[in-house]
Amino acid sequence: MDSKPNPYSPLTFSVANADAGQRLDAFLALHIEGWSRARLQRLIETADVLVNGHVAKSSYKLHPHDQIEVELTPPPSTAFAPEDIPLDIVFEDEDLIVVNKPAGMVVHPAAGVDSGTLANALAFHFKQLSSTAGAARPGIVHRLDKGTSGLLVVAKTESAHEHLSDQFRAREVFKSYLALAHGQVEKKSGEIDQPIARDPSNRIRMAIVRGGRPSISIYQVRQRFDRFTLLDVELKTGRTHQIRVHLAWLKHPVVGDRVYGGGRDNTVVDVRVRTQIASLGRQFLHAEKLGFHHPRSGEELRFVAQLPPDLRKLLEELN
Repeated sequence: MDSKPNPYSPLTFSVANADAGQRLDAFLALHIEGWSRARLQRLIETADVLVNGHVAKSSYKLHPHDQIEVELTPPPSTAFAPEDIPLDIVFEDEDLIVVNKPAGMVVHPAAGVDSGTLANALAFHFKQLSSTAGAARPGIVHRLDKGTSGLLVVAKTESAHEHLSDQFRAREVFKSYLALAHGQVEKKSGEIDQPIARDPSNRIRMAIVRGGRPSISIYQVRQRFDRFTLLDVELKTGRTHQIRVHLAWLKHPVVGDRVYGGGRDNTVVDVRVRTQIASLGRQFLHAEKLGFHHPRSGEELRFVAQLPPDLRKLLEELN
């Protein structure tokens, strides 16, 4: 039976014998009214679709009696419009743009947010942007959390979008973040290889979940403080909230992270530092470095975004 999307509860399906052998994305496109196959593939990629309690790929071939659970996110408003919002452009040519996104800015419209996003700003400032990700996501190839600042690459053409997306899928894009973590991280460097999926007990969070999507973060200590550690974290995969979930699993959550921090911010002894953390209003996470091959020339490009003033101020307080 086809289903109309309900944004407040997950959809469930039991695969009939007649549907066995179908791809997961094709099955969902046939059975969920009003959702394109491309949008459903994005849900699958972000672990919002579970098969028998586990994440699966879009190409997964269904078996009789498979149990499918789909967490639908409401579509953005159709009232998307360009907005004159300033942008920090790091690089631009005829194929792409590299932007330094400020903290507090959502990348594209979503449920409850239809203005003030990076997508609204891009649509105003650039006449040509890729439409691959949809009209409300002009040029958007990848994302950063609202509370994370730093580098994003935006595609101007469909060809550039395709080539850049291929690099992300093949894990050929270099992504390095600066994160301030609670406590003294013991090892100077290390790798966190733990699968991530939606938290079964709280669907607005991500968590380390057996059977989740493979997720790898490589960290290296840049600087140590009395009760904190400044880390360079390279992402080998790009899961939702990956660094925040992985560092929380390591028992060294990101400073300022109210979702995964476990209340550690409130245990900071120094009142001035605790006040400074509270005033951030976001997690100490900055997408500092981004590297990829130019989609047309193949040239290797590397970009660096300096730490923004709010995070720099906290480090000065620690020093």
